[in-house]
Order: sequence, then structure tokens, then C-alpha cells
Amino acid sequence: MSSTQTLRPDSRKTDSGQVDSKRLTRRGFTLMGLAGVTTIAACGNGVGSGGAGKIDARVEATLAQMYNEFPNTVDLSRKSSGMLIMPLVTEAGFGLGGAYGRGALQVNGVTVDYYSNTKITGGFQIGALQYAHVLFFMTDDALSDFRRGSGWTAGADIGYVVSDQGDSISADTNTLRSPVLAAVFGQAGLHVGATLEGSKYSRIIP
Repeated sequence: MSSTQTLRPDSRKTDSGQVDSKRLTRRGFTLMGLAGVTTIAACGNGVGSGGAGKIDARVEATLAQMYNEFPNTVDLSRKSSGMLIMPLVTEAGFGLGGAYGRGALQVNGVTVDYYSNTKITGGFQIGALQYAHVLFFMTDDALSDFRRGSGWTAGADIGYVVSDQGDSISADTNTLRSPVLAAVFGQAGLHVGATLEGSKYSRIIP
């Protein structure tokens, strides 16, 4: 299994065009928990599904976008025990559809495993929606629970980063206690009201 070193957010410098975490106090967070019963989505083991290098490159680009557009995620990443970065999830279907993506789990800025993300979606839907998301495991127990099982399904204990007004994002201390936090974003910014309920994550060997 390959191990990829990722630059930690606190080492980013302004003069190189990267995020300076010391200047990221102008935005806050609004986080809220979304409750519900989760549904396990079908998935494969992912062996031979693509190269690790392609996933690594997309992970780096996704982190750069997130830190640049939503600077307070730098503080979240610094406090977390680990992060799962899913660079590109495609959700599509007519009627009953589904979503699929691949990403990497990082601990202390180093990729330790690769994961697939699958989800069955309901409701009327035409076309495809593409988005990225990052899960922040805020406790060692939450990270251990994620890695221990053969598959982990997102549930009601996740807190979601939600855009406030305009460019402003603020922090809800109640949801900051959630063991797992999530940021779901795309080209248009944070996806307000987005939920990962029913998304299943399984370790793969790319």
C-alpha cells in the first residue's frame, strides 16, 4: 500500500500562494447535525478500480480548494484525528439513482488507506450532480470505529458545515461536539443542506 505525504495546513505560507492559517479568523462555522436512519448502499471491494496516483492528485487538489475557499477548515483539520477526503462523487439517475466516488484517508497528513463511497438515492432526479466532501474524525474513537469495520455507513451523528450568509461561516459549539464533521462542497461552494446519510465507505486497493 502506498503512503503519500500531504502538506499540513499549519505549514502553508502566504508568499507561496498557499493558505496562511494565522489569517483565517475572518470566517467562522455554522455546523448542524442531521438526524436520520442510514441505509447501507451496495458496493464492491474496489480492487483494480484505478491508480492510487490519480486519487492522490485529486485529493491534493480538493484539499487546496477547501483550505482556500473555506479557511476555517484548516483549524478543523488540525484538531482532527484523521480526515477522509473524497475528491469527486458523481450522483446520477432517473428516479432511483446512485452515487460513487473514491478517496483517501489521511492521518497526520499521510495517506494510510483508500476508500470508495457508494450511495443509493431516491426521488426524481435527471442528470448528474458532482461534488466533493471531507469527513473530519474529531476523536480517536471515531477514527478507530471507521477503520475497524468492513464498511462504514454515514449516520445521524455527523455534523455538517453549512454556509451562513454570503461569504460568512460561523461555529455552532453544540455540533462541534459531534465525533464526525463533514464539509460537502463543489464548484458553487458549500452545499447547503447536503446530507451524506446512507453513504457507505469501504476500503479499496486501487
